[in-house]
Amino acid sequence: MISFLAVAGCGGGTIGVAAPASTPVTSPTTVSSAAPSASPGPSASVSPARSSAPSTPVPPSATPVRSCRSPEFTTTDADGGWSDGGYYVHNNMWNAGEAGPETLRACSYDNWYVESTQSESTSVKTYPNVHKDINNLNGKPFNDFSVIRSTFAGRGPGVGVYDVAYDLWLNGVGDGPGVTEVMVWTENSKQVPSGDKLTTYTASGLTYDVWADDDGYVAFVSRSTQYSGSVDLKAMIAWAIGKGLVPPNPTVNQIGYGIEFCSTGGGKARFTLTNFSVTMS
Repeated sequence: MISFLAVAGCGGGTIGVAAPASTPVTSPTTVSSAAPSASPGPSASVSPARSSAPSTPVPPSATPVRSCRSPEFTTTDADGGWSDGGYYVHNNMWNAGEAGPETLRACSYDNWYVESTQSESTSVKTYPNVHKDINNLNGKPFNDFSVIRSTFAGRGPGVGVYDVAYDLWLNGVGDGPGVTEVMVWTENSKQVPSGDKLTTYTASGLTYDVWADDDGYVAFVSRSTQYSGSVDLKAMIAWAIGKGLVPPNPTVNQIGYGIEFCSTGGGKARFTLTNFSVTMS
């Protein structure tokens, strides 16, 4: 099972794709380790921001509907993860060379939280997430699905620089020829996607700014903060195909949801996930 970081930079940077995750833990386990070594993957380059991104901070005192009081799984490992219910919860501190400490605690795949401490610099440090792999990451053709929909509920800390987002991998996973990454940002704090803002997309009364670059990256950035909801991912991908941003009938290889931490202002900050599901048929 593999998970990669999204190609997005903090404050307008562009970050290379991360190295693959190690073999997942398949039973409730507690893992702790010393500071992780750097992943062998990303070669990061940072470019200036082209425009300001929308930002709606979350009150630090906001209380989630559910709480994970008795975790089944805890890890401080840079690549620590846990399989549960057909999903994989992954700490994914992919940029370990720059990342500060991070602890993930999970009660289930749809009820977990992470506490992260990241310095004030313009690079993505971590992408703790839950994801579903399709056909062992070999994927399945987009046209084979009549439904690709997901529900979510997640809150960022309201401090620092981050985005809470879906990460969809098409025609493969990671940095390879023909691979396309599509993100859907549901919450944004001072973050700017890679590439340029091209147009807008509207669905269910919500408007997204659509960004893209020349390296197979597309981001739907919600203009309003969504702490929970349901997303028609098939409709978004189909629209992107129609606009020429995604190749026709790509394979759908992985669908994930989590937070890209760039900075927490040097202090400890928490991301809490209280709902997640993917329906594909």
